[in-house]
Amino acid sequence: MTREDSIRQIENYPPFNEQEEKDKALILGWISNNENAFSRENTVAHITASAWVVNKDRSKVLMVYHNIYNSWSWMGGHADGETDLLSVAIREVKEEAGISNVRPVSEEIFSLESLTVDGHVKKGNYVSSHLHLNITYLLEADSEEQVSVKADENSGVMWFSLEDALEKSTEPWFVEHIYSKLIKKMGI
Repeated sequence: MTREDSIRQIENYPPFNEQEEKDKALILGWISNNENAFSRENTVAHITASAWVVNKDRSKVLMVYHNIYNSWSWMGGHADGETDLLSVAIREVKEEAGISNVRPVSEEIFSLESLTVDGHVKKGNYVSSHLHLNITYLLEADSEEQVSVKADENSGVMWFSLEDALEKSTEPWFVEHIYSKLIKKMGI
């Protein structure tokens, strides 16, 4: 998928709520004004892709215990110049959860959001606070497939019921504004 295709996909995405409406405008504006928006070389804000990974009957969600945020969370990562954001989301799930069988429920964007990232140390280097301009995809995996930790990023990988996923995350803003929204969008 080209940069133009990704932009078009974001442009065609119908916002679910006011948060998505405002964040869609922010994301599109940032991309149009920053040639390096898809690269973390842009230290103010850059494009990321996340995955809300559910099992076949949509009763469970796969989460990782993220070392930087000290919380159970969804999976995702930096585009790092890649403009096929669905591929980025799938790659990140495979890397972070150690699974190989993950597929998109749809190739369409499931959600989008602007996420604040506090300053932190990664691989011995300080990373200043910045924004992740995030595109989320709904993916499906087999909850019976063996999972494994990616020690440099997480210290746990586990399937949770949708209710437990909300309780296990220790990031109140994510629970209230992102994870709850994703569950509502699933129609469950």
